[in-house]
Amino acid sequence: MRSMFIETVPEERAGGPLAAYYEQQRAAWGFLPNYAAAFSTRPEVAVAWNALNKAVRDGMDRRRFEIATIGAARALRSTYCIAAHSAFLRDVCGDEPTMVTIAEDPSGAALSDQDRAVYEFAARVAQDAAAVAQSDVDRLKDLGLSDGDIADVVFAAAARCFFTRVLDGLGAQLDAETASTFAPEILASMVVGRSPAED
Repeated sequence: MRSMFIETVPEERAGGPLAAYYEQQRAAWGFLPNYAAAFSTRPEVAVAWNALNKAVRDGMDRRRFEIATIGAARALRSTYCIAAHSAFLRDVCGDEPTMVTIAEDPSGAALSDQDRAVYEFAARVAQDAAAVAQSDVDRLKDLGLSDGDIADVVFAAAARCFFTRVLDGLGAQLDAETASTFAPEILASMVVGRSPAED
């Protein structure tokens, strides 16, 4: 686990709820992700985050969740979240073409009309939610999203604001294990803020 800006609890010294959280994260990823240490002082916050993230993600179309999350993460300059959720879009949703399309043109201009609107709307919510206007919502409705669908995109983008700020504020770096799953040119397009950890 990479060092951060604060002293964190390493896996071998973790006990109680923190040990359980580390074990859960290791089981989910196959390794202990660097971001886990960001919650070592308050594992109950990690548990609450997991519950929120799961509620948002599992209540909406998974592919739309990933596209919205990548859009929000890019607006927030989160290398970690762009890469992690690009991997989910590729591996969990089975949509490598869309993942590559976003990586090759991060503006989202090459996406389908609906995907582009979701991607751009999520970025707008993350970057300046007070600037969102009725016309932004109407654009999504015109492209087939319901009020519930639109609220879900807002939930995904707003939740991402919390997580990215925790990771970047405490110095968490994208795991080398995740970074290594991308071609170098694809990974390079995802590095918009903090650099990935090195092996």
